[in-house]
Amino acid sequence: MASKTHYEQLELAPTATAEQIKQSFRSLIARYHPDKVQHLGKEFQDMAADRATELTEAYRILSDTDRRAEYDRTLDVPPLPVAATAPPPIEDEPRPQPNAFREERASRDEYMRKAALNRFKQAVDAVGGGYDEAALRGFELVFVPKAKLFGRSKNPRLLGRFLSQVDGPAVTDAWTQAGKWTEEDVCVFLLGSSLAPARELATAIAEQRRRSRSKVILIPVDARDWSAHVPTDAPDVVKTLLARVKGGT
Repeated sequence: MASKTHYEQLELAPTATAEQIKQSFRSLIARYHPDKVQHLGKEFQDMAADRATELTEAYRILSDTDRRAEYDRTLDVPPLPVAATAPPPIEDEPRPQPNAFREERASRDEYMRKAALNRFKQAVDAVGGGYDEAALRGFELVFVPKAKLFGRSKNPRLLGRFLSQVDGPAVTDAWTQAGKWTEEDVCVFLLGSSLAPARELATAIAEQRRRSRSKVILIPVDARDWSAHVPTDAPDVVKTLLARVKGGT
């Protein structure tokens, strides 16, 4: 896949004015400030640092008239009118755009989702017994025990879903979908960038256990620090997997 241009990094068209370049850079770079990602785990911090580096380099080139003109020639971009490349006037910080907080949260969740899913996959690969990756609509993580020559594996199937908020309705929906998929034992991991109060989660899980005949064990996991609400009847492979993913191995 071709790398993004500096204009694409700043989410701008090649005809953007100097003022638009400055405002877009300020808005985007604020999302990846170390103070805003220090509590989200090393993977997310590293991804945020890489993104900040890309934005800074794009701004360094496009904010300078000569560098930008030279860069545009490599893209076969027509020269801009002189007025469009004039230095912007000094002014106060731009006002936040509508829905800026929502966009920032969505961007943060997307980076966190990628980091969390990647870390979880690595932990599954490291778990003894062996799993094959599969696919199931509605779940980003789907693993089935590798077939054995003699007999069946005692390990459960594994499902994972990333959510910005793990709450009661999320528990109900995931449990229902997992129960429709298989009649065999299945463990569902709900990875979230935030979790509802423990009491709400416990109530939702207890209700599903009471109403459903499916062999489902559901584990809410806080992807910020990998703490989890693990039921006492969770199989050993689940506890091993959580220990590995929390330790980053």
